[in-house]
Amino acid sequence: MTTAETPAPTRSVDRIVPSISTIEGGGFPVNRPFPSPALDVLDPFLLLDEMAPVEVPPGEAVGAPAHPHRGFETVTYILRGEVEHRDSVGNHGIIGPGDVQWMTAGDGIIHSEMPSERVQTEGGVGHGLQLWVNLPAELRRTAPTYQALTADRIPMARGDGWEARIVAGSMLGVDGPATTHTPIGYARVTIQPGATVRIPAADGHNAAVYAFSGRGELGADHTALASNELAVFEPAGGDLMLTVPLDAAEALDCLVLTGEPIGEPIARYGPFVMNTEDEIVEAIDDYNAGRMGTIAATGSL
Repeated sequence: MTTAETPAPTRSVDRIVPSISTIEGGGFPVNRPFPSPALDVLDPFLLLDEMAPVEVPPGEAVGAPAHPHRGFETVTYILRGEVEHRDSVGNHGIIGPGDVQWMTAGDGIIHSEMPSERVQTEGGVGHGLQLWVNLPAELRRTAPTYQALTADRIPMARGDGWEARIVAGSMLGVDGPATTHTPIGYARVTIQPGATVRIPAADGHNAAVYAFSGRGELGADHTALASNELAVFEPAGGDLMLTVPLDAAEALDCLVLTGEPIGEPIARYGPFVMNTEDEIVEAIDDYNAGRMGTIAATGSL
């Protein structure tokens, strides 16, 4: 039994993965820790992009025009700016700072993620995170769904010098509002200089921390983590310990992920993730034949 005198074990950091810089969508820059030459996949997570903070003049904002997905989920967290979502099953929403959109592509969907009409007209700073979450084989062809999680629906846990917004799973005694197919935890954690937070993580679940602002020290060995780096923890059970040195110039703002590995073969090609190459070919054929639908025409996209 764990008591105040015998704290839970602390996981060690397995490796630090730097981000690569690339261009996505209609031409916006992203920092991508995976997939990359250093890390292909972090089961059950397939991809993590930080849409780099960019000041966009009026009339020059770009996003991700209509494109298909099948076989997994996309999670978009907006830090600054506004993104307008539309898809081929009729969902539509605008998400702003602190909002999350959770889309289960499942059987197949076409969607667009574009700067809102206001941002396209006025310009501004865009900054956000996108995570791809894998689905097990029996759920890859599930019906597509969409969850719009506004900032006021995302609960917060607080401690001495830190706060955590819990989007999915149970962390720090708080349950996130997202409905998930795969057991995962997803939280944005902000830690002030001189503060430490310990986050329990289930034995065998993969765990990682991505820093998008500031720096910190992780694990019992105080492994250094800098902005635009991903720390991957050892899978053995124990707490994730995050500390920000007292002499740090700013808070650490980071994404904390935990997830139960699915452990199945992965075949992927661009926007499609399945279990076999034959299923990838089927997804391409279905898309080309129009079986994933179309997005209704609007004046703003």
